[in-house]
Amino acid sequence: MRSPAGDHQGFVDDFTGTDLDLSVWVPHYLPQWSSRAASAATYAVRESALHLTIPADQGLWCPGEHDPLRVSGVQSGVFSGPVGSTVGQQAPWEGAVVREAQERHFGWTPQYGRLEMRARMDLSSRSMAAWWLVGLEDQPDRCGELCVFEVFGDTITPGTAAVGMGVHAFADAALTEDFAAPVLELDVSQFHTYAVDWTADRAVFLVDGEPVQTVEVTPDYPMQSMIAVFDFPDRAGPSSDGHVPTLEVDQVTGPTGPAA
Repeated sequence: MRSPAGDHQGFVDDFTGTDLDLSVWVPHYLPQWSSRAASAATYAVRESALHLTIPADQGLWCPGEHDPLRVSGVQSGVFSGPVGSTVGQQAPWEGAVVREAQERHFGWTPQYGRLEMRARMDLSSRSMAAWWLVGLEDQPDRCGELCVFEVFGDTITPGTAAVGMGVHAFADAALTEDFAAPVLELDVSQFHTYAVDWTADRAVFLVDGEPVQTVEVTPDYPMQSMIAVFDFPDRAGPSSDGHVPTLEVDQVTGPTGPAA
């Protein structure tokens, strides 16, 4: 649900009830490059949390055109050009064309402020979980990314994990690529709070309130949230032991931001 919470947390979703707030979230991962059917998330909202999972029978995201990838994700905005065009967010490869046109929907698109997520994950050596902010790409150069956390299962050891965070510039010439994955003393199977303090001058990435990484050049446009768990079938790791990659999100907060 969305509710007021304070000056820097005008948006709060604590996932009460039994389903997503579809005025905010699109329960698909970049459907314009695939399809609504193939990009649909496997998820449940229960016990005041969003559970994103990849069961053994979940199909590939974009079979035949992309490296084998299975994903369950939600995003707070989406749009594309018509089928056959190259207009759309986060093109997965150069020259990718829209396979299924998407109506413009922007549910939560803040610009600057402190954004936080309380989450935990269960990953194998061939899976990954992430929360990242991306430009809406309503203009082609508004495409930069602020990655708040990215955890690959093959970096997890008892009590530690490499947590990726920082800026990906992509085609935004005003940005500088500035990304790192420091190894932190962190049990990612337990709840932690991942956050970014984003201003016009810098972005500070934090875990449990402690600053970990700072970047000096940041996007200067509204951004939407992308929250997902991934499985890479071609990578070495368990494929038939019943492991189900999971990302459990207890709460997401941040400024409401300008209307998109």
